[in-house]
Amino acid sequence: MDMTTYKLAVIPGPGIGGEVVPEAIRLLESTDLNFDCRYFEIGFEVWQQTGTPVPDDVLAGVRETQACLFGATTTPVGVPGYKSAIIMLRRSLGLYANVRPAKSYPTQKGMKDVDLVIVRENTEGMYSGWEFKLPDSAYTIRVISRKATERITRFAFELAMKRRKKVTVVTKANVLRVSDGLFLEVAHKVAEDFPDVEVEEAFVDVTAMRLILKPNIFDVIVTSNLFGDILSDESAGIVGGLGLAPSANIGADYALFEPVHGSAPRLAGKNIANPMAAIMASKMMLDYLGENSWAERIENAIVSVLKEGKVLTPDLGGSSSTKEVTDAIIDAL
Repeated sequence: MDMTTYKLAVIPGPGIGGEVVPEAIRLLESTDLNFDCRYFEIGFEVWQQTGTPVPDDVLAGVRETQACLFGATTTPVGVPGYKSAIIMLRRSLGLYANVRPAKSYPTQKGMKDVDLVIVRENTEGMYSGWEFKLPDSAYTIRVISRKATERITRFAFELAMKRRKKVTVVTKANVLRVSDGLFLEVAHKVAEDFPDVEVEEAFVDVTAMRLILKPNIFDVIVTSNLFGDILSDESAGIVGGLGLAPSANIGADYALFEPVHGSAPRLAGKNIANPMAAIMASKMMLDYLGENSWAERIENAIVSVLKEGKVLTPDLGGSSSTKEVTDAIIDAL
């Protein structure tokens, strides 16, 4: 019997992150796989105590693991000197690809027959961190580099080869002619290495409309940081909301997985947060670790619970608790 033990960094975080991530870990531990979970804290509260949202010892500890399951951080607006902990963590670990699947599941919410993935460049764009102010104006520098664009578009094409072999390159190159012009140029150059993949260009505003009207025309969408951030939340909305929205942040030798709903403070402490996004994130993590059979079994168990429709949290029209939903998924396993 294979007794591999997977070393996991676990960062539950505040709010419902601290409620759903432990449920995902409980489900993982109900399998016959072995996990060595190491717990860490990052974020605003850590910054207040230490002066940095991601201390060096935390980063060193995370690097000793094989993957991270992350819940949420508090990101206050307008606090001088504070930088986003999750962005710092992504950059420090080289997690250049944000991968956001949007898939139809058997619920009363959301559109049918959707199965797409948004691949978002994670390290630059409008989130480059290059900002400054003058007395009566403020500036953010949008960075698009050849290296980062080549890396993210190649990731998207390789993913498309495992799916339906179609990539939509999303820009606003009619306005952002220089930066998105480079993004398009590099994407088409990469496409030459993937002759079996259909490639189309689309402007971000047109893509936003098409996601509402005809989402099933998409397979893999690749785009820059801000556009990907917005479109991926829209794609979650069309398949039933953030309670069913996992994501992966993948680099050359490490990956972090998270539900995308954040800390959701209005739901915190009520035991009604939907754990499915966190459990789906752990399913993506198992795929990354090569445990594809267990990943498939977990997804099938979630589908089974959704189809039955008896044990659902309020966001999906039910009245069950976070723990009860996890119990139902474990039973379906």
